[in-house]
Amino acid sequence: MTTSFTDKQGQYLAFIYAYQRLHKQPPAEADMQRHFGVTPPTVHQMVIKLEQRGFIQRTPGKPRSIKLLLKPEQLPVLR
Repeated sequence: MTTSFTDKQGQYLAFIYAYQRLHKQPPAEADMQRHFGVTPPTVHQMVIKLEQRGFIQRTPGKPRSIKLLLKPEQLPVLR
């Protein structure tokens, strides 16, 4: 697994981490959509890309199943 991610990918990863710490469950794609002010397809494509790159794991068809595969110290600060 590579830990090299773009700035935008890093912000999504940081959001997933922060959301899970705060709410004790992973975010839904709708939560990311509201936070980043983007469309549902934009969030979905990012989730797919993060999964392909090995940064997250999820169960297709199961809501709120995103599991972060990086350690907190590998993540950037959420802006």
